[in-house]
Amino acid sequence: MIAEINKNDIINYCETNSNRESDLGNELIKYTYDNEPAPQMISGIQVANILKSFIIAINAKNILEIGMFTGYSALKMAECISNDAFIHTCEIGNNHIETAKKFLKKSHYYKQIKIHEGPALKSIKIFEENSFDFCFIDADKNNYINYYRECIKLLRPNGIMILDNMLWGGKVLNPQDKETKTISETAKIINEDKKCFNTMLPIRDGLMLCIKK
Repeated sequence: MIAEINKNDIINYCETNSNRESDLGNELIKYTYDNEPAPQMISGIQVANILKSFIIAINAKNILEIGMFTGYSALKMAECISNDAFIHTCEIGNNHIETAKKFLKKSHYYKQIKIHEGPALKSIKIFEENSFDFCFIDADKNNYINYYRECIKLLRPNGIMILDNMLWGGKVLNPQDKETKTISETAKIINEDKKCFNTMLPIRDGLMLCIKK
């Protein structure tokens, strides 16, 4: 017999039996929830540990992030990279950039994180194709298709890309608004793209995992 399961209890159980949050990570989470109007945009420890797991598995040296927000995911990824690795993160929000710099400067990894200020699609034009080992996309949903199409070019063969919020609170089951329709279309485009192997993971708000062939 399968007992009725409380989703929050399961999440707590999973987090209890996973690598714990760092002190600086907790400090940044608290600051974000105390000061940001949409703090739920922060990735959270579940997603962070998934990112770190894949970065460690492939020994990623060159990492691209689209959408830094307050710097949490950049911080978490930096916690697991080697001394010769670098993270390039793109963010358009000035307030978010200032918050991220404030906290990232407290870490040991600040010199390994390059913040590109401004529209991500413009910022990433400086990079060469096949130059990144790992890419994390968590930015404005209306540009998800564009982000995927541009970033898959930048990813090396066997490189890994993860897109966050691919379930969009469950709204993808009945897309009505523009953002949800774009997310659904992004999933379809990725699933039909012969350049990558992909799988959707029902973790937090949905992660699309793509491995470039």
